[in-house]
Amino acid sequence: MSARGESAPGYLARRTLPVAVESVRQLRRRRTLVTGLVLGLLPFVLAAAFAIGGTPGAGGRVTLMDTATRSGANFAATALFVSAGFLLVVPVALFCGDTVASEAGWSSLRYLLAAPVPRARLLVSKLAVGLWMSAAAIVLLPLVALAVGTAAYGWGPLELPTGGALPPGLALTRLALVAAYVLVSQLVTAGLAFALSTRTDAPLGAVGGAVGLTIIGNVLDAVTALGDWRAFLPAHWQFAWIDALQPQLEWSGMLKGAAVSVAYALVLFALAFRGFARKDIMS
Repeated sequence: MSARGESAPGYLARRTLPVAVESVRQLRRRRTLVTGLVLGLLPFVLAAAFAIGGTPGAGGRVTLMDTATRSGANFAATALFVSAGFLLVVPVALFCGDTVASEAGWSSLRYLLAAPVPRARLLVSKLAVGLWMSAAAIVLLPLVALAVGTAAYGWGPLELPTGGALPPGLALTRLALVAAYVLVSQLVTAGLAFALSTRTDAPLGAVGGAVGLTIIGNVLDAVTALGDWRAFLPAHWQFAWIDALQPQLEWSGMLKGAAVSVAYALVLFALAFRGFARKDIMS
């Protein structure tokens, strides 16, 4: 800025801290590589578990787990089922909670803002990168699972626990819808992690706090005494995507769950921007 408050020649706020540059920085970090490796290995671990334990069989009511070895599509759906409740929460909390807090922990945040990078621009870049990396993590798991499952169990229709089957083409569309819904349902965790990241200098505190609060939400949803109040908990709708694995696609549960998740996430993102705009940056 000049002495009269005018911008320096050639300075444009929107060109500071480009998303592409921030993406490269985050992709090179060890925690990104470790997270990708863990998610990529999970389908292999599941396939090995089924190979050791034998083909799952129904002992009464047929579940998604019982159909896991019927085809690659079934295996991908099972991988999402076993990971959506907790495992996928961790990378979302990590990528969105380690954003601003890590800069503060490295004592580089004040230098970024003095570059000068406007505070709102910094948060937009950090949040955009955190969200796309979260999306990549959620998509990576079913893609690897589909490849592993197809190699192990063959390419075929998605056999449904309720009876019937979806042809391979339609099955891929439904699995893509499931992955999209899982991402939307994780926006609450992303919002919690991002809001906490703007409040603390400890990345582990932001990530752990978001994971902990998500677990508390799951516990509260299990308290049936809350009755209809549970419908206001994002955790209540986290497995609404099961409705996509039906012969006739049912939207109502997913629409309600998406509305609850997006509403909470917007409030949390707004709080993050508002709080950071007024924060005294000491780190």
